[in-house]
Amino acid sequence: MNIRSFPRQKQTQFLFLLSLLILLLGVLPVHAAITVPGADGSDGVLHITENTVIALSEAADGDWDTDNTANAGKGIYDPEKWAVVFKYSSVTVDEGAMLSFSNHPSRAPVVWLVSGDVTINGTVSLNGQSYQSAPANSEPGPGGFRGGSGTYTIDVTGGAGFGPGGGGRQYGGSYGTEGDGGPSRYGNQSLIPLVGGSGGGGNATYSAGGGAGGGAILIACQNTLAVNGLLRSNGGSGASNLIHGGGSGGGIRLIADTLTGSGTLNALAGGGSRSGGLGRIRIERVTNDNTLVVIPDPSLVNLATETTAVLWPPADAPSVKIVSIGSENSPDDPRASFGTFGADIVLPEPEVSTTQVVIETTNVEEASIVEVRVTPRFNASYTTVNATVDTISTNPLVIRWTADIPVAIGYSAVQVKVVRP
Repeated sequence: MNIRSFPRQKQTQFLFLLSLLILLLGVLPVHAAITVPGADGSDGVLHITENTVIALSEAADGDWDTDNTANAGKGIYDPEKWAVVFKYSSVTVDEGAMLSFSNHPSRAPVVWLVSGDVTINGTVSLNGQSYQSAPANSEPGPGGFRGGSGTYTIDVTGGAGFGPGGGGRQYGGSYGTEGDGGPSRYGNQSLIPLVGGSGGGGNATYSAGGGAGGGAILIACQNTLAVNGLLRSNGGSGASNLIHGGGSGGGIRLIADTLTGSGTLNALAGGGSRSGGLGRIRIERVTNDNTLVVIPDPSLVNLATETTAVLWPPADAPSVKIVSIGSENSPDDPRASFGTFGADIVLPEPEVSTTQVVIETTNVEEASIVEVRVTPRFNASYTTVNATVDTISTNPLVIRWTADIPVAIGYSAVQVKVVRP
């Protein structure tokens, strides 16, 4: 009797233990991946096996969150977001391979929205170009700004670097830190909105120009982001044997469910006789399992599971735009070029030394400083002018500001930034 019942007793005990195991497994916490808006995989798989340059100019114009199957692999340029957006199902950069980019005409930054994994065993580069001989300007990484030109002839002398932190003639560009002799830094730790580094100034006597700013990239990955190679956005160098400014480092923002790897993230200053400033790096992750080397020190955020990644500024975020210069309205999507695509605004030959610029801010306090920067391509450093309030309306708060800015024959870049109280 005992012999017959023993196997059934062991079987009963085993079933009970198995049921208990299933019960225990059932109450363990489930690790949920984060959600990346727009990560529909419609750009397909990106697998880089050899040195490759992605031409951002091939991106289709459209809304960033639309299906891109018809233009798969080439991305979408959204002028409202000022970004070239790729929605990959996965990304792999093999060891020994380097991925870089040629700029979109708008010089917009790069955004990867990835529904699967990202593995960088090689190099992803958004470096700014080092100094060029006049009349050329060094080209930034996507999302960055050009370096100043050197001196071309006795009547066409060098200029300042471009961007919110562009260095004056012969000085370094600024971004996360100030360049050597450069202006004040700009941007914020969140890298929202996404923007790159500024250019260094060219030489006022010799032909070599300044280095360009490093570019900007956002990689938002729903699963595992592994960096075992190098992800870099460094400023370009000015010449070391003469007085030129280096470009500032750019911007790198990473969002991932799991961040792993033992590679390197760099947003370094461009060298030269007067170096640029460092860039900015932002890391947001749920699970941290890496030994990355990161320079400069990053801004770190621990995400909760089931987080939805924040990609863009909220709808009610402060914003600023140039409405008009002189009697000419500004385009919605300025291309910031010197002749290749024509000027964004053409003014008649000046009869006076200044003209009026009209700026509009939304959700910006009246006590803010609205600063207009004018950077001629040649023959001068940059000029900054603070705008004054013209009109105010509420719900939402919209303020029109005006400033009188200098004008001269030739190309100049006009930019505006807000310093809030």
